[in-house]
Amino acid sequence: MKNRANVPSATRNRIKRAAEEGHVSRWVIVRDLFLFQMKLFLDGLIDLTLAPLSIGAALVEIFFGGERRGRLFYSILRFGERADLWLNLYGASRRADSDGLFGGSKAGSDTLLGEIEDLVRGGDEPRRLRKKN
Repeated sequence: MKNRANVPSATRNRIKRAAEEGHVSRWVIVRDLFLFQMKLFLDGLIDLTLAPLSIGAALVEIFFGGERRGRLFYSILRFGERADLWLNLYGASRRADSDGLFGGSKAGSDTLLGEIEDLVRGGDEPRRLRKKN
């Protein structure tokens, strides 16, 4: 897994300046729109799934919980928390640069965006900026 420390500071500064000046390509915006919509869809799907599951688990725990009351309900809450951390719906937007959301994420990180970036690019740096060997 590569990290931003391997990207030369001159390259990082050039990308950051381009984003601040509004030089984001339309393809980056299209890609990021698609990624954001996909993340919103997944977030909604998770919410639609967890809402009835949590109600059902709470009812089971209230009436039939026994000695281990709360185990099922809180395991559903922990799953929801892990799903939110993985989805990281808005996290990369704070650090986006001229490379859009990929500029604000780390390839290979334990988030959906990090996994997609690693799959698509194989690292943090855009292919167009990599040195040719």
